[in-house]
Amino acid sequence: MSLPPLVEPADGLTIDEVRRYSRHLIIPDVGMDGQKRLKNARVLVIGAGGLGSPALLYLAAAGVGTLGLVEFDEVDESNLQRQVIHGQSDIGKPKAQSAAESIAEVNPLVDVVIHGERLDNDNVMRIFEGYDLIVDGTDNFATRYLVNDAAYFLKIPYVWGSIYRFDGQASVFAPTLSEVAGEDLPCYRCLYPEPPPPGMVPSCAEGGVLGVLCASVGSIQVNEAIKLITGIGDPIAGKLVIYDALEMEYRKLKVRKDPNCALCGENPTVTELIDYETFCGAVSAEASEAAAGATISVTQLSHLLKERDNGEKDFVLIDVREPNEYEINKIPGSVLIPKGEFLNGQAIGQLPGVDSGKQVVLYCKTGIRSAEALAVVKGAGYADAIHVGGGVAAWVDQIDPSQPAY
Repeated sequence: MSLPPLVEPADGLTIDEVRRYSRHLIIPDVGMDGQKRLKNARVLVIGAGGLGSPALLYLAAAGVGTLGLVEFDEVDESNLQRQVIHGQSDIGKPKAQSAAESIAEVNPLVDVVIHGERLDNDNVMRIFEGYDLIVDGTDNFATRYLVNDAAYFLKIPYVWGSIYRFDGQASVFAPTLSEVAGEDLPCYRCLYPEPPPPGMVPSCAEGGVLGVLCASVGSIQVNEAIKLITGIGDPIAGKLVIYDALEMEYRKLKVRKDPNCALCGENPTVTELIDYETFCGAVSAEASEAAAGATISVTQLSHLLKERDNGEKDFVLIDVREPNEYEINKIPGSVLIPKGEFLNGQAIGQLPGVDSGKQVVLYCKTGIRSAEALAVVKGAGYADAIHVGGGVAAWVDQIDPSQPAY
């Protein structure tokens, strides 16, 4: 399947541009026409993180004339393992500013438009409007569905990528180009009609990601963007590329348009932007209910630990993260029982008896996994069980900064 070029060619290239892009110009499929289309293109990249870093650098190097960037975060030391657009001297700097400076070093001919705000229902249509193509480098489900729906309503195709540990996925979603493609093209909701249950799929911050995987998937996204802009090759619209870095294996699966899709199907039920946070849910309804009135701060936990040391209080403090996370940092006096053991029931036998009078206190990295475990514990009869809001991340930030963050 081929698609016509998304972008009309610019009037011409300068002498400097001809020199800079000469290796493109001598490729017959790209040539002068393709490079002029790249020059005239307006591409919006969402995020200057793991996927956005290589995408921005290579789109700039390729000669995309206008690069929009949606980014509100600051550069953290933990970013540098994979977010190669930033460097040591950028720590603490806004990611958008850091990325723009790196782009200027790669290609000063590119016009960078910074949207230094968190993408949400109130700004997404305004930000997206006027761009030819979107490259999605987001790392959470709520924003992915928001991007998909807004792009569909504005009839803008977008290139999607996802990474986790050693695995990556990529696709092009352009259902509004179905007529010119000669076949029905799916959207993200056709592939994933519903988000996974809350807490089921860890984020990269919880589960980790091999740094170089970002480059592999990000470069696939840029490759597809160039093909769409110039009208060359066979885009992966209607296909899902799956990459396994450990096995060094690529697979390509056919993704069909779902006639019952809530967005692009025959009888759509999503006809405007929705509440994506509620739709995806940070935590399940059971976890939210369990945590209501049973959440303490790290400051309160610090006081409880002092009382336990003095013999005034008796409780068991349980870390529900994974063993490798526990090795990085921990709250002193805690024991490790991973969340999975709560979900499969094995952890209940390791807890003090319900009638022992010993309270159960749970924590994780930020408070999401511990809330899910708390629901299980309360369901097993531990009515006074509590969990720590903010988790060990808040503990390191507010109580014990001598420990490393991650």
